[in-house]
Amino acid sequence: MMLTKTCVSRIAPLLRSTALLLLAALFCTEALYAQANLHTDPLNLTPEVREAHVYFYNLDYEGALSRFEAIQRANPQNPMASNYILMTLIFRELYHQDLLDTTYYAHDSFLSSKRDVPVPQATRDRIEQLTNSVVSMCDNLVKQNPSNANAYFARGYARGMHAAFITLADHSFVGAARQGLSSRQDSEEVLRIDPGYADAKMAMGIQQFAVASLPRILRIMIGITGVTGNKEKGLDLLRQCAAQGIVNPVECRTALSLFLRHDGRYPEALAVQRGLAEQYPHDYLFRLEEANLTKDKGDGPGAIATYKRLLDDARKPGYFIDPRLQMTYFGLADTQRGQNMIADAAQDYLHAAEQPKCSEWLKRRAQLNAGEMFDLLHQRDKAVELYNMASAGGGDQSQADAAKKYLKTPYTGT
Repeated sequence: MMLTKTCVSRIAPLLRSTALLLLAALFCTEALYAQANLHTDPLNLTPEVREAHVYFYNLDYEGALSRFEAIQRANPQNPMASNYILMTLIFRELYHQDLLDTTYYAHDSFLSSKRDVPVPQATRDRIEQLTNSVVSMCDNLVKQNPSNANAYFARGYARGMHAAFITLADHSFVGAARQGLSSRQDSEEVLRIDPGYADAKMAMGIQQFAVASLPRILRIMIGITGVTGNKEKGLDLLRQCAAQGIVNPVECRTALSLFLRHDGRYPEALAVQRGLAEQYPHDYLFRLEEANLTKDKGDGPGAIATYKRLLDDARKPGYFIDPRLQMTYFGLADTQRGQNMIADAAQDYLHAAEQPKCSEWLKRRAQLNAGEMFDLLHQRDKAVELYNMASAGGGDQSQADAAKKYLKTPYTGT
């Protein structure tokens, strides 16, 4: 396929290597590149960045990180290069902590969770250093050129990523809300400068939906009473970003699915999630979320079949990178419990707790739930053994109160 002279002239700044020229020829039309050049940092269009994202979306965080670090070394003054490392570090840590199963966030109960997340200090320090470095770099770029849309976007991206991290890992809702608001303001400035910069709509969409979902008293507590929110506007902004964005369309679809699930709009959420699972069939989390949504919409038998297909694929060598099977077994057990398959649920809660990389928090949840199932099966000795495990001293204590209660009085299901 030949490129027209017009196309070549428009994308000439990007065509620095044969590889990029081939990429343009194979995948880009003149209209796409004209639009992309106007509405994103050129770095985001390079084959190196796109290749690293494929590793990231297949949950090969080590492969993604090594590639993004190489990109950062080659582009030390570009804040987006550092942002990609920040993104990978945050999601790798959340995955290792069993915090990327969206069942945990689909309802408001996680707001009051007592869970302690033991993030290694070295990881926490690097996340803080990268966030501060990107913000400082962008501050300087904005001072040099107040119309630098890419700098505003990169700063909002870093703030949004950091807000997500401290929300999920630390339950730091006040700090996260303020960072999220700053990210939204940066994104609004991006769109004021360049109305076609679709990626900026993600932070705005998330903030619109999140603020509209918060009870008024909580808005007062975290100091965002003057900020407006609208769920449908938030969802629409995410849809626009998913359709037109360069940097984060996959993330927008993921957020869209989560928000639809939060509001009980399961068929819509499932349609979005199935599209992601089809695009990235080796992304363990996308496949898991498809099963979770099938469960939530009330199709118990369909969910059980989907969880089991996921476990079957996980047994195939190399099909998934580091699949955290405890999340699948826990979802499967929850579904079996809802279908009154008590003995099956008991065994799969045990399977979840027995996974070698299971977080202490999820392990104790699984032990508590397994104990409840064994109480229903009138196997009191086994139930007591599991309640003792769930309430043992040291480590996560979020299940201790319930476990101690059932040590005194058997669980009856009411």
